[in-house]
This record gives sequence, structure tokens and C-alpha cells, in this order.
Amino acid sequence: MGEALLDVRGLTKIFGTLRACDGVDLTISKGEIHALLGENGAGKSTLVKMLFGSLEPNAGEILWRGKPVRITSPNAARQLGIGMVFQHFSLFEALTAAENIALSLASDTPISTIAAKAQALSHSYGLPLDPYALVGDLSVGERQRIEIIRCLLQTPDLIILDEPTSVLTPQEADRLFETLERLRGEGKSILYISHRLEEVKRMCDRATVLRHGKVVGHCDPQQETAASLARMMVGAEVHEIVREPAEGADAAAVLLEVDHLDRAPATPFSIPLRDVSLSVRAGEVIGIAGVAGNGQGEFFEAISGEATQARADTVRIRGENVGLLGISGRRLKGAAFVPEERLGHGAAPAMTLSENLLLSRHTTDGNVFVGRAGTVQTGALATAARRINEVMDVRKNAEDPAASALSGGNLQKFIIGRELDRKPAVMIVNQPTWGVDAGAAAHIRQALIELARAGSAVLVISQDLDELFEISDAIAVMHNGELSKPIPIADATFEKIGLLMGGAEPGHVPHARMEVA
Repeated sequence: MGEALLDVRGLTKIFGTLRACDGVDLTISKGEIHALLGENGAGKSTLVKMLFGSLEPNAGEILWRGKPVRITSPNAARQLGIGMVFQHFSLFEALTAAENIALSLASDTPISTIAAKAQALSHSYGLPLDPYALVGDLSVGERQRIEIIRCLLQTPDLIILDEPTSVLTPQEADRLFETLERLRGEGKSILYISHRLEEVKRMCDRATVLRHGKVVGHCDPQQETAASLARMMVGAEVHEIVREPAEGADAAAVLLEVDHLDRAPATPFSIPLRDVSLSVRAGEVIGIAGVAGNGQGEFFEAISGEATQARADTVRIRGENVGLLGISGRRLKGAAFVPEERLGHGAAPAMTLSENLLLSRHTTDGNVFVGRAGTVQTGALATAARRINEVMDVRKNAEDPAASALSGGNLQKFIIGRELDRKPAVMIVNQPTWGVDAGAAAHIRQALIELARAGSAVLVISQDLDELFEISDAIAVMHNGELSKPIPIADATFEKIGLLMGGAEPGHVPHARMEVA
């Protein structure tokens, strides 16, 4: 592949008795896109944090342009020419997008100049960004855009990208791929972390695969199949998703109904919801597609009860009006909810898994987890937590660790398992497999399908079109606070859904294939 830009030799990081990275060797050449693959907990995040100076290794060495270096901080990494977009964002919520970007750039650059450059670059990448928006008012997808733009403004020689396409339509992803190819042509190097293996096959020149902290293989992804890459990652075959047709769905009971939902923006940067209507029947999985920041977060808040409605009949669960009820009231009607942001929203970071289980289910399972005198039944909690961990294959380094001690994918498995364990009548999930490895993603998707086929109504909000096409019986698209009518999966195409995501009028979306400029 040519001259090495980065050479990692025997890099090791130990946390207590856990060897998160164990003698990792990795070489990235100039002008290559190199994939780093592995299931959740394989050591990918630990490795790239050492490359970016967020962690120091216990052993091994890093060579940059052939010379040994010690990367003691992210600033030191940036000075070398290494930029990174983390999966979990490093942004200050009280600052604007431009102010967050300014923190990693030259201190004497005026905010107005940074804002102008960020806005111009964001438009060129197809990632709309308001540089003066407060980060605390933005969705997860919009926050990722800030991270991407901040990294690119530093003009690094090595760019580490962690799940960069999770906020993009297929058309926008194609534009990003073109940009990455142009950067490669200019001699820039990219370390590309993604669980979307078709992307890896399309974009990457080489791949390094980690499993349990060790390198288990190198390969040319273009010579592999998605199945063979997944098999290298998990060390076994990844089961294919089985989605039988939802028989008799047209006659099944409507378990979730949203009727002409309007919602004014809660903040100056929120998206108003306009006349949103949707119904989900028993046995169905309905998918909601859309680019991040088009109202999906506001929609989730409205149907979960985080934001109540002016009319009780705006939202109905199992035929009962719940628009005036909060989250606990809607849970008592048989609904379960998994939010987009797992750490801080789906789980309290400093609390243990069993404590988080109690937080979310003390209302619906109070007689199981709380005694008559108000005492917590720790034994029942521990048993339920173990059951969830076993069913969802949650990997952890302690019996009942804090939520923040788990990798992102393992925490996601626990949160979804926590809700599935209730066998809810209505399940509403926002970004179910964001940042989750192939094996875990297949497990989660199959579990959602099986929940629906057992008679529940399942609503999945996702920016992953592959996921929605794999599990949904119909897909609706949210754009600028408006929701299209669901398109039956037999009639849906990536192009049709992608055009709706980009703002095409539903009546003008072609049924036949057409060229997209």
C-alpha cells in the first residue's frame, strides 16, 4: 500500500484484570482507507482512544511517519495530524456548534470566521448545520455533524471516523464516500470504523479485525462478503434475519394510534410537528426513516409521554386515550420505550444496571421489585438483570457494573433487553442498533420482529435504511416535521425512501428507477 503513515506495534491497554487491547499491531499507509472491525467490546474504542491521546497504553509503541511518538492528549494528536470523530460525542451542551468547533482550532480565530467556514463545509458535505445553534438543543445526529465538520476543519493527515454515515440519506452517504475517495486521492489516510459491512466492502482498501482485544485477521474487504466479514468479527456465523409476512395485519387491532399530532417547537432550534398521523397494528413493525434532525426526536418525545398533548385522543395505546399521560402512565397501558441517546437518557451513567432496571420499571413492576414497606427487592432485581444480560448477551467486566462502564453496544443491548423483558403490547424504539456490531444488531432486529409476530405493535425510528428494509412491514418518512404515509415494504425502494428523506413531495416520488444527480 505504500509508505506507512501510522504503525502500531504491540499496543496494550489494561483496565484492572481486563486486557481491552492485547498486543495490537496495525499499519495504516498514506492514501488508504483502512477499516477497523470488531464486535462491541472487541477493543476498537480503546485502540483509537490511544491513537488520539485520550488513553495512554500500558505497553507497545506508536510510530508516526516512521518515528516513535508518545501521544499524551488529543491536542498532541491534532498537532501530529490526527483527527477523530468519536461515536460518543465530546461536546459542551451549553455552547453553540461554532463555539465547540473553536475549542479545537487556533485560539485567535474569530468565531464569525469559524461559523462561516463550518457552515460552508457542512453544506458541501450535505450535512446541514446551524453554527449558532446550542448543542443542548440538537439531536444526536446533528451533534455528530458538528464532530465531523470540526474534524475536517483541522485538515488532518489521518482521519478516524466512527460510524460516520448514521445520519445520512443514501444520496448524502454517496456524497460523503466521494469526498473520502477524493481525500484518499490527495494522500490523506482514513481509519474507518463501521458496522455497515457493505460500506466497508465498498470504501476500504484493507481491514483489521479485532476480537476480545486481539487482532484476529487482516483482509481485503473487497474480496470478502458481508457474511464472511461478520464471521471474522464474531468468530461464528451471524444468523440471517427471518421476517415472515405479517399475516392478517389488515384485520388486526390497532394498538398504537397517533391522530393529527401538532407540536410547536419546544426551543428555538426544535422542529415543529405538523399534522402527524400514524397507526400500528398488532403483529406489525412500522419503520420511520429520515435524516437526523427532521422531527424524529420530537415525535418520540410526543408518543413516549416525555411531552404530553393538548388533547387526550391525540395518542391512543390499545384503544385508550393517553395524550395527557406522562411516561409512567403510558407504560402502565402496556407501552415500552427506548430513546435515541442511551447514556444519560436511556440509562443513568453512574447507576448500576440493576438500579437502572428499577428506575424504568418501578411503576410497571413495583410489586416485584419493591416490597410492601417500600424496600427494594435486590434479589428480584439481580435475577431480572441477569436474565436480561443472558438473553441479550451483554458483555461486562463485573456482576453489576455502572451503565457508563459498558461499551455503547453492550449498553444498548441491555436497554433494549430491559424493555423486551416486559413483553410490551407496544414497543417504540429510536435508533435500535446505532453503533452496535453485526451479531448484536441481528439479535436485536430479530427480537423486535418476534415481538411483533407474537402480537405486539412495534414502531422503529432509524436512520439505517438497511435495518428498516430488513425488519419493517412498511416504512414512513419524516421530513421537516411531517410524516409521509407508510409505504408497504413490497413497494418500497431505497431510492424512493431516500428521495422522501431528502424532501421530495410524496406525490412526486417515482415508482420506477430514475437517475439521481
